[in-house]
Amino acid sequence: MTHAPSPVLPRARPLDAALRALRRDASVLPVVLLVALLALPVPAGGEAAGGGGTGTVADAASALVVGGCVVHLVRTGRRPLTRTAAVLIGLPVIGVTVAALGAPSAATGIAGAARYLQIFVLVPAAVLVLVRDARRLRIVAWALVALALWQGAIGVHQNLTGTGASYAGEDIRAVGTFGSTDVMGMATVVSYGLVCALALAFRPHAPRQRSAAVTCAALLTVPLALSFSRGAWIATAAACTAVLCLAGARRAGRVLLAAGAAAVVLVAGFGLGSDLLQERLGSITQVTGTPDQSVVDRYTMWAASADMWREHPVTGVGLKGFPGHRDGHASLALSAASDTAGAGSGFVRQPLLSPHNMYLLVLAEQGLLGLAALAGSWAALLVLALRAWHGERAGRDGGGARPDCALLACGLLVWQLVDFVYADIGGPSTVLTAVMLGVVAWWSVGSREEAATG
Repeated sequence: MTHAPSPVLPRARPLDAALRALRRDASVLPVVLLVALLALPVPAGGEAAGGGGTGTVADAASALVVGGCVVHLVRTGRRPLTRTAAVLIGLPVIGVTVAALGAPSAATGIAGAARYLQIFVLVPAAVLVLVRDARRLRIVAWALVALALWQGAIGVHQNLTGTGASYAGEDIRAVGTFGSTDVMGMATVVSYGLVCALALAFRPHAPRQRSAAVTCAALLTVPLALSFSRGAWIATAAACTAVLCLAGARRAGRVLLAAGAAAVVLVAGFGLGSDLLQERLGSITQVTGTPDQSVVDRYTMWAASADMWREHPVTGVGLKGFPGHRDGHASLALSAASDTAGAGSGFVRQPLLSPHNMYLLVLAEQGLLGLAALAGSWAALLVLALRAWHGERAGRDGGGARPDCALLACGLLVWQLVDFVYADIGGPSTVLTAVMLGVVAWWSVGSREEAATG
């Protein structure tokens, strides 16, 4: 008796596999779209420093992220946040609300409160809910790396062809698509991508992805150097050191020694690195003697911020109150505006509307109440992220299968906390700060049970 041969099942088509993966990771697509929109050129007259301006397409897309979060919660019936997450993410609302009541006008207070709530409360909470597990977090991380490579490639081309922003009389400063009015935009994006790539290089059981991550991290050091951003350099060095130390002291020592040796060979041996780059690097420690005007302006505005706080120690001068009180507290050394040019824009005098220090900006406008709420939230996230990392190393949460996620969250938060000493919110790249805080919150205070299934 013969049996008919069993039918051969056709292999799954690549398109079907892609559609299944798309449905599986659909929740995180709004976050990826938000990141991708920052690859587009920023129109002239975009958002200014200090949280002002008219906003960008990426800012509008952040509303899509929040809306996608609401739809996801309605469809799945999930609990939005853990109790700890709700408290820590919602803590800045206290200082922002009080400071909005003391703003120069009702319209100014509402606009300022909306910006702070967008960056530090709503979008981070939405990203925390939409990321859900380690797989989706890695998707967001690779999206940040891809954006950094795109912006960095444009920045390197600008430096080589003399089409970047003006620096020391030459149009060589790499700014990507952000233009000369937001010279920190590309530096921030590239720094995020570099930290993400370094953390992803420690993903277990994925040799190809680790190799790709190491290559991306090495490539991103070039546009970061050509951004001439001292604050980004310092923050990236601190974040990468933190990632390497958490990954292992011996490994950190080997990598740092190799990086130092490579830098010495490239700069001293082959003469790579322009005189302007070396001069910019040397100016990091130059706070006395004859510092450049940008350093003078920064320290003058820092002193003005501290003086505003002394007059209003508890609640500050109100949201967006720094520009109105600046001249009454700053010394005559302040130039009151900075010159920008190049990268497709003409000569522009940009008014200095913020102290370029997030902590002092919050202290001046929101007082001790606002600073304690905002910085306290960040400090708690960092402590809980390190605690979760300790549990990951011990093999408790997720069986130790997600060291790259832990390193990514800790590294990004360290970068932001250090960078806020030299920068504040403002510019199109600010929306990435919200994404970063959401990623950190997922690791620090997300649902550990659900995270372990990722």
